[in-house]
Amino acid sequence: MQSAWSHLRIGLCILAIVFVAGVTGYRLFGWSLVDSIYMVALLLSTVGLEEPHDLSAYPAMEMFTVVIMVFGVSTALYIIGAFVQMMTQGEINRALGIQRVNREVRRLNDHIIICGFGRMGEILAEQLQRQKQSFVIVDNDADRIAEAGQLGYLALNANASEEDALRSVGIERAKTLVTTLPQDADNVFITLTARNLNPTIHIIARGELPSTEKKLIQAGANRVVLTAATGAMRMAAMITRPSVVELVELVAGRHVAEVEVDEIALPDGCKLVGATLGTSHIRSRNGLLIVAVRRSDDQLLFAPGADMVFEAGDHVIVMGHLTDIERFREQYGV
Repeated sequence: MQSAWSHLRIGLCILAIVFVAGVTGYRLFGWSLVDSIYMVALLLSTVGLEEPHDLSAYPAMEMFTVVIMVFGVSTALYIIGAFVQMMTQGEINRALGIQRVNREVRRLNDHIIICGFGRMGEILAEQLQRQKQSFVIVDNDADRIAEAGQLGYLALNANASEEDALRSVGIERAKTLVTTLPQDADNVFITLTARNLNPTIHIIARGELPSTEKKLIQAGANRVVLTAATGAMRMAAMITRPSVVELVELVAGRHVAEVEVDEIALPDGCKLVGATLGTSHIRSRNGLLIVAVRRSDDQLLFAPGADMVFEAGDHVIVMGHLTDIERFREQYGV
């Protein structure tokens, strides 16, 4: 079924055709351009003013006038109906919302694209919002998009498996795409489409069946999260290693404690670059524990020693209170 916007565009196009045809017809009958335009405007507006010329002497002109009147009035009613439909369906507000989203998306760079706003997508968006990460949500369910908009998220109602939809959310400029749809086939197709549009983007895909993991990686996913397997492994850990799980939940929990593990990138010019872990006194001054450091060549240094030198491009994995991490970021400009 066509949307009200489609009806409105069709109606306006027909009205323009009727207007041009009417003006052209009266010109062929020998009228001036001004009189022709005036006559067609009278017919389409149905105001009932006096015609610029007598029509009774020309039956063909009278029949032509009737045709223009019927088509013009019918088209005008069609357009009015489309306008009423837009008002009742809220399509004007929705169109303005899409324009606002498109305008804000054009400003994004190195952002994150979330495909799907189900249970996983909602939790992911909440976490990214808390970490002040720029992201945009894509979902073909209008109700979910409305819910995302009410939460203040940047969201677009579109099919994420289509190239135009991914382009509209800046796939070429994004740094990460996460597809969280419940159907493995959809996630594979979105992964393949995204990889073709942006060969360098980091893709994290959800999978339900273990056999899907290989397909997702072949399609271009960098990481695959098997939700069922992950949940089962966590349950097993609760039984066999309850203290470890409790510590992890303490760190990752949103309401249990303001403690978390964070990853901090060191850019060029950072005051920490060139200093050693021992001389920086991060533990004593900032109250943070350095868990690991990932070098720019992807080498992972777990529990680095005091003589480890920080380098530009390092990703420092720290553990500590949220306030201490924020203070550390402000101190070193990261």
